[in-house]
Amino acid sequence: MRGRGGGRWSSCGRAWALLRGAGLLLLLLALLLPGGPARGQERAPRPPQHFELLYSRGVEAFSAGDFEAAVRYVEQALSSRRRLRDERLRCHLECGLPEPLGSARGTGPAWELRFLRALLERARCVRLCERAGQDGPEGRRGRAGTAGEPSRSPADVRRDFQRRMPYLQQAYSQINQMEKAAEAAYTFLMANPEHMEVPSHDGNTDTGGGAKLVDREAQPHLEYYREAVEYYEGYDFSLAIESFERALKEYFKADRECRLLCEWSENYGDNERVEKTDGFYEFIAGLYSQRLICEHECVRDLATWPGQLSPIENFLPLHYDYLQFSYYQVGNYVKALECARSYLLFHPNDEDVQDNVKYYESVLEDSMDPQTVKPREDATIFMKRHKLESELIKSAVVNLNIPYIEENYWTNDGGRQEENQVLSEMDSGMADAPEQSVGKQPVASLGQDFREGGPLLYSHVKFVYNSEQLNGTQRMLLDNVLSEEECRELQSMASRIMLAGSGYQGEVSPLTPNEKFEGATILRALKFGSEGRVPLHSARLFYDVSEKARRIVQSYFMLNSTLYFSFTHLVCRTPFSDQPRNRDDLSHPIHADNCFFDSKNNVCKKEFPLASRDYSAILYMNEDFEGGEFIFTGRDPETVTASIKPKCGRMVSFSSGRENLHGVKAVTKGQRCAVALWFTLDPLHRELERLKADEMIRQWNHEQSINPKDEL
Repeated sequence: MRGRGGGRWSSCGRAWALLRGAGLLLLLLALLLPGGPARGQERAPRPPQHFELLYSRGVEAFSAGDFEAAVRYVEQALSSRRRLRDERLRCHLECGLPEPLGSARGTGPAWELRFLRALLERARCVRLCERAGQDGPEGRRGRAGTAGEPSRSPADVRRDFQRRMPYLQQAYSQINQMEKAAEAAYTFLMANPEHMEVPSHDGNTDTGGGAKLVDREAQPHLEYYREAVEYYEGYDFSLAIESFERALKEYFKADRECRLLCEWSENYGDNERVEKTDGFYEFIAGLYSQRLICEHECVRDLATWPGQLSPIENFLPLHYDYLQFSYYQVGNYVKALECARSYLLFHPNDEDVQDNVKYYESVLEDSMDPQTVKPREDATIFMKRHKLESELIKSAVVNLNIPYIEENYWTNDGGRQEENQVLSEMDSGMADAPEQSVGKQPVASLGQDFREGGPLLYSHVKFVYNSEQLNGTQRMLLDNVLSEEECRELQSMASRIMLAGSGYQGEVSPLTPNEKFEGATILRALKFGSEGRVPLHSARLFYDVSEKARRIVQSYFMLNSTLYFSFTHLVCRTPFSDQPRNRDDLSHPIHADNCFFDSKNNVCKKEFPLASRDYSAILYMNEDFEGGEFIFTGRDPETVTASIKPKCGRMVSFSSGRENLHGVKAVTKGQRCAVALWFTLDPLHRELERLKADEMIRQWNHEQSINPKDEL
């Protein structure tokens, strides 16, 4: 996308003027928000939604083995969540039609009063509409039997819905309702295709009894896009055009709905980031910026497959790119030119598409004036709005210190945006070797005959400690897994490919408010390498060292079956510059890798997707930071049984269960980077991105006429 370079300040100044000019609108929005705190009052946490309570009851029933109750509660939760969303959309659509806010524009002192009347009527309409839905028979039924607090946090429930956790599938199976179990399983697999081969959308998705399987949570714009790509790859360009056009229509409908839902948020009243010295306009503009950012992020939300962490790169522009070639294949050059020009709105410097435009113009110039063919209106309107949003958000970031980094999901060149931070300075007195507690602590019985001590496979890898020396079970510590040169190369690549909040649903500080988390998956690294945005050798190194670690873990713990990747993640932790020098919190709280640890009740609940993990490994890339020690604990999470100081090439590995509770101490200075690896013995739970990465490596090896390495 074209950069704004030297005009940055002038564009931000214009955007800031727009924000200030909308001051009355922003003030009234703040005053009319339901549940907004009065001056001097703290905002109380919002009560749990009905579907959150119902879902928590369902998970509790599932864990207790009451599968009929689990089905009942989870189905009610799904219905309640859909109903809540539909009601909000209906209310905001209906209340925006009778008297649009723009109709109140004018001059003179009466203009503000006319605007106020329109806004008050909008707010009254929305509130009455939403209350009517809550107080109706459906709303009352939804609340029945859900008194009390949910056992799962709203964030956990949200993540479960995004991942489509397979409780319904298993619960229906347990009560012998196999058709419904198959439908629930199919819905789960559409968001988690790595768990088995998923049937394609060819009309043959049926159960053994002939009933057609349906994805209960299908998003039309994604489904039409998937269908269109299949037609395109099958050279059926007429059907591809039909499906891509439907996909675009559904995309813009979904975009409108996504933006409407941003008008409702339980977070708009949170004032934790508001400074006491903020004035009238600063406070109101900051509040409105939250909604603006929410709407701007619809680009990411609509491009992300259910259950996936990263969006499809270049998603919306790809529709026009596919369409220009499809229309070309069927001989419709006017439509091909229209779509090519629409694509250039997103990528004005794409030389290939520029050449295509010239070709289409040359074909059409004998029969018409090609300059009369303009980009599509939907794409033009979308891009004008998107660019203005970007300018407004940049202005808010600069002038109000709004914590937001805009990711551009449409470009294929350029590096990530960096933040300049002054890190707190604090001397580190930690020794290089692991620290161990004086006495051994009891560990959980694994109930299996686990072994360890197998060969390390690589002569340069140095054995340091085994389970006994680390005061636990199924633990090992190695050095020299990476060389100094390899560490430097991985760190250099990391700074160019990482996303803030990667692996944590975009949350920049998911585990402690004092540190920023950034990360990148293996597939992202390889894509950057293939596009020339990072050295291909560096991306391949990330792939190779993770495979090297997998082989070592499988060999050392003497596993009788193949160890598969469950998740591969390069992650860095950096303290914020304003954090105290003597922090005593944890960078990563005490936890187990394959169950949710409840420290209050000292229990660890196995739930998807964590339950599929069997072994873990952390391969460290650097040591030029302070704090950040990896710690093991006993059954009592307060008792540290071993402490490990990271350094380049050091790797700690262990079984992923309750027997190996662990955490990370606060990083107080510098940046701590590592390759985090989780493995599974179940091939049905293999990492989807890893399978795609394997395919990319095979393709590169084939193109270069080389054989895969026997030893890395």
